[in-house]
Amino acid sequence: MVLERLKMSLSKTDTDLDQEKYLREATRHFYGIEKPLKYGPSVETLNDLIQALYAEFSTNYVNIEMVNHLMLSYKSNPKEWQKFAKFDRYKYTRNLVDTGNGKFNLMILCWGEGHGSTIHDHSDSHCFMKMLKGELREIRYAMPTTTTTDIAVEGNTSNTTSTESDLERHESLDEIGQRTMSSNDVAYINDNLGLHRVENTSHSDTAVSLHLYCPPFDSCSVFEKNSGQRVKCTMTFWSKYGQKVTYVYTLTITQRCKRT
Repeated sequence: MVLERLKMSLSKTDTDLDQEKYLREATRHFYGIEKPLKYGPSVETLNDLIQALYAEFSTNYVNIEMVNHLMLSYKSNPKEWQKFAKFDRYKYTRNLVDTGNGKFNLMILCWGEGHGSTIHDHSDSHCFMKMLKGELREIRYAMPTTTTTDIAVEGNTSNTTSTESDLERHESLDEIGQRTMSSNDVAYINDNLGLHRVENTSHSDTAVSLHLYCPPFDSCSVFEKNSGQRVKCTMTFWSKYGQKVTYVYTLTITQRCKRT
């Protein structure tokens, strides 16, 4: 794992690093837009969306507002995304659609009846979430301030794994708002805006959402609402490009955590 991360860091060009720095700085002042831009390009298909995203991320100075526009402009068509939509009976799934040449991750999340995420952050990245099917409830929380360090744990699920020395103690989390998202709605969040939890509250209908993360990340922090406990977790995928991913774990599972 250490060698793999080292290779990834060495393979990044100065251009990639400049773009990543620019994107992280943009989280300080971008709050999302609610409607498509008047001057923005139209997006007819999922493939159009992916190609337009590649074009936007081809420059150091990504127009993050245009990225938001593209996510708003695409209209859900199940025939285009259903091959990526893989459900699990017991938990929501993360299904990779495109890695964006290492500059963004586009994925589809599938939510069975009653499935939900934990409260989590986004590792100083931009997160766009578009509804493709059904409804989801998003609950937002203020970003807490770390007070003391607690005992760490190890563990994993098909979505996340926590690592040693990553558990922190905070005050209880303050809810700052919530909304219900329906088909083609788009939500935006970054760590400057707070934390969130996403859930399918329906007991009879499934839900599907399309997520864009930039810069891409493979770990985040999840939080316990009442105690404020914070655990660093590694993200994994249920499927990639429509094919189920099989993971072999060697660690003893002592705690589980989920993340959207």
